[in-house]
Amino acid sequence: MEYTLEKLEVYQLAESFSDAIWKLVGSWTNFQRDTIGKQIVRSADSISANIAEGYGRYYYKESKQFFFYSRGSLQETKSWLSKCKRRNILETIKADELITDAEKILAKLNGYIKFVAKSPKHNKSKDGHEN
Repeated sequence: MEYTLEKLEVYQLAESFSDAIWKLVGSWTNFQRDTIGKQIVRSADSISANIAEGYGRYYYKESKQFFFYSRGSLQETKSWLSKCKRRNILETIKADELITDAEKILAKLNGYIKFVAKSPKHNKSKDGHEN
């Protein structure tokens, strides 16, 4: 079986999640899009973008750093969703649904980080020493 980024479940979930955010923000008022909208789209897009960048790195320490950036972007996106809920930009049900989706991605991402950490390919640093 060939492993590719596009077949990675956490990446697929992150891509779908950011597409859902994009679609949602498109229906907001100009003010909402210009303030919170741009921020939440950037942070949601950054989730899968950092998974992709980490996936493309050979050494685990480099990969891990990008996976951690992805986790930070997930947390940022959850923060924006909470603001949207408090400011009545999103209905509570929709905001909570998206926050739950983000938490599922976070669990998958943490699992993937642990998996990669155990991979023989990624157990050596640039200087050839064990991590």
